Amino acid sequence: MEKQEIIKKFASHEGDTGSPEVQIALLTERINHLNEHLAVHKQDNHSRRGLLKMVGKRRALLDYLKSTDIERYRNVVAELGLRK
Repeated sequence: MEKQEIIKKFASHEGDTGSPEVQIALLTERINHLNEHLAVHKQDNHSRRGLLKMVGKRRALLDYLKSTDIERYRNVVAELGLRK
């Protein structure tokens, strides 16, 4: 999915690029892309470090959203399929 499509899908209003939902969705897209890259290039530890930083940032955003608005948190998790 393209970045603009993701922003449009998760934005709460026109021009919304900074809300936690949008940031989480964009990070998830980048994380999934990097996972595919690392499946092929197993020795690429520079990219692996970036992946771990992104996962940590997404985790922090999810924790923030969970503590402020549990319904928005549940919607984002369901939409992105993050929980098993």
